[in-house]
Amino acid sequence: MAKNIKILFNGIIKDNPVFVLLLGMCPALATTSSAINGMSMGLATMFVLVCSNIVISLLKNLIPDLVRIPAFIVVIATFVTIVEMMMNAFLPALADSLGIFIPLIVVNCIVLGRAEAFAAKNNVLSSLFDGIGIGLGFTLALTVLGVTREFLGSGKMFSVSIFPEDYGMTLFV
Repeated sequence: MAKNIKILFNGIIKDNPVFVLLLGMCPALATTSSAINGMSMGLATMFVLVCSNIVISLLKNLIPDLVRIPAFIVVIATFVTIVEMMMNAFLPALADSLGIFIPLIVVNCIVLGRAEAFAAKNNVLSSLFDGIGIGLGFTLALTVLGVTREFLGSGKMFSVSIFPEDYGMTLFV
């Protein structure tokens, strides 16, 4: 169990996908115009990471090497489709705000990289903890970026006004 806890915390701090490994920079920069968008994109990616890591870890011995990457993409695409359909059904404004970046989780280097480098080589429980750790690290990074950009741009945090909108960036000049 200590090994799994270490895997979890490595994903959040030591191997943070955005701040340490510099992976996933496209969604990190494009979707973090607000804290809500950053957190939502991070949680959607975390769901895909956890689910795909579990399935790939379970199927790793059944997938031939020649079709390994395409099979991983099909598994990841399945969970991305679930996320996208759920967001469109229950959070349509958020789905519109994140736009094309939800379907692009399929080819996100973080998700595919963890499937190839970790889930395909480890047991289900370790893969679960890896998905949670990397997902939490990604969510934390996107939320921090979103809070910072939202605060500096409009004086708000999570859409709650901290400073009047007139001040914005002038507070820091």
